[in-house]
Amino acid sequence: MKLSQFKFNFTDSLIAKHPADVRHDSKLMVLHRDTQKIEHKKFHDILNYFDDGDVFVLNNTKVFPSRLYGSKEKTGAKIEVFLLRELNKEMKLWDVLVDPARKIRVGNKLYFGDDTLVAEVVDNTTSRGRTIRFLFDGSEEELWKLIEKLGEMPVPKYMNRPVEKQDKERFQTIFASRIGAVSPPTAGLHFTKELMMRLEIKGIRFSEMTLHNGLGTFRPVEVEDLTKHKMDSEYYEIPADTSQIVNRALDNKRRVCAVGSSVMRGIESSVSSNDRLNPSSGWTDRFMFPHYDFRIANSLVTNFHAPESTLLMMTAAFAGYDFLMAAYEEAMKKKYKFMAYGDAMLIL
Repeated sequence: MKLSQFKFNFTDSLIAKHPADVRHDSKLMVLHRDTQKIEHKKFHDILNYFDDGDVFVLNNTKVFPSRLYGSKEKTGAKIEVFLLRELNKEMKLWDVLVDPARKIRVGNKLYFGDDTLVAEVVDNTTSRGRTIRFLFDGSEEELWKLIEKLGEMPVPKYMNRPVEKQDKERFQTIFASRIGAVSPPTAGLHFTKELMMRLEIKGIRFSEMTLHNGLGTFRPVEVEDLTKHKMDSEYYEIPADTSQIVNRALDNKRRVCAVGSSVMRGIESSVSSNDRLNPSSGWTDRFMFPHYDFRIANSLVTNFHAPESTLLMMTAAFAGYDFLMAAYEEAMKKKYKFMAYGDAMLIL
């Protein structure tokens, strides 16, 4: 397929700048692939589409406050450093984005938080990318505490507002436990403890995996021919107990629901020859677009995505291109909210 097939009339008024007052009160659009029927519900109504023995697969990655503001040595110029991922624990090396990039060169020292944290630029990676080394004598745990203290939650700049106090809690799923993401698995933001408890009472299982969302998923596609697009790699882990729960559900012909594109990327990166889920860990650059053949999940929870995004392409591959684009037209007419804090879609 072509990039231009994923354009639609998108305006900033569709972007959710704040989350719903209660997580599970977001709107939910339900797409039935077998009948091509569309329903309009609230997220807590998801309870009515699943039953005893069905499984939700959750991404337990945890967002850390990855945006640091500091200054450059000598000039004192203000700089922003966005921590993408830790490259080497012992050497305290990190892959980062910097702004303004033209002012930050190899050899520069960068100071954060009244000089309590210092980093040195050791390499260039891309136009805005750098490798930095934190010049810090404390333990890894102490460094993480300092980043936690000095950093800001990486709320996307498309929200066009300052980071607020509530973002620390709301830009995170309630089941986040493994730190390492710079963006939450946004489909999971709609779940509350109350809703999860009601689902469990009904006999629905939750299983967890980890995929640390980087910025690669959101990087613009710059080629018209989608087969030529290369995704950034992201680290994932699928535990043995998760694969057992999922495979048992598949064997019993139950629903297996991927909660978000990151879950779908992770599980589709670890499929056995007989279409079952393998326990594994590693790096995945899996890119799913029509007509991708999904082999594990048979339902999907996702948010509403930007035009020409890899997230939109993956959703179109799962729902069917024509059906999804028609659903997006309806979503815009009915004023569904898009992006990280936006409303949700369930594809059955």
